[in-house]
Amino acid sequence: MTSSLLFNITTFAYLISMLVFFVFLASRASALGTAAMITAYFGLLAQTVAIGLRWKESYDIGVGHAPLSNLYESVVFFSWTIVLIYALIDVKYKYRVIGAFVMPFALLGMAWAQLGMNNAIEPLVPALQSNWLLYHVVTCFLGYAAFAVACGISIMYLIKAGSEQSADTPAGSGLLFMFPPIRVLDDLNYRAIMIGFPLLTLGIITGAAWANYAWGTYWSWDPKETWSLIVWFVYAAFLHARITKGWVGKRAAWLSIIGFAATIFCYLGVNLFLSGLHSYGGK
Repeated sequence: MTSSLLFNITTFAYLISMLVFFVFLASRASALGTAAMITAYFGLLAQTVAIGLRWKESYDIGVGHAPLSNLYESVVFFSWTIVLIYALIDVKYKYRVIGAFVMPFALLGMAWAQLGMNNAIEPLVPALQSNWLLYHVVTCFLGYAAFAVACGISIMYLIKAGSEQSADTPAGSGLLFMFPPIRVLDDLNYRAIMIGFPLLTLGIITGAAWANYAWGTYWSWDPKETWSLIVWFVYAAFLHARITKGWVGKRAAWLSIIGFAATIFCYLGVNLFLSGLHSYGGK
């Protein structure tokens, strides 16, 4: 069995999981929520094995590096971290309906990687030939994944809050019956960002150390570095406003969504549309 086959299985599992989550949301049948989560866990397991296999395959062909070196591998890893962070939240809080708003992110990443990218294993460019690659990428993408989960929860919050303000929507009716209370959603948004922010901070610190190793300077105002700092300030503002000003509710939800949009541009937009020291990330 190859990593490519397992990645295809993973993509299919995430698709089935997402669809079952949607049916669960509409039907309110708890068994469907359990089935959707089990399918997501199966996909996560298959993807974990696939990542390990791809790592082994790189050594088998004499390249020998962690599968985190190009856009294909990073998108696959990003999808893996999203499901991992969601699984950890599911284990603790058991709000299965959140999966309907999180699994689409993981599925889109896997589908894009499998259908639209070159998945060849290639030698590392000189700048990536360092152990800092593993530390930097892992911490950054775990942080990104937590922000993705927070974004999904924030979308749920805005839908729920909007429905409760509408006189035409009876409380507890329709699809919204399955949503957690808005106070719970607001708290989960905050907790997810509290997971992501320290990880992003570690990612920036390890990235600076790696930059000094590779290029002889900790910071060069490369577009990727600049956008990473912008993302950091957005989430720092979120936490500062919440802790000192009591920002909750819609303002917090919108800031979480804006922060994730900035995160996606930092990750994909900079790689694909801007040139700089990190241009190899767009390959």
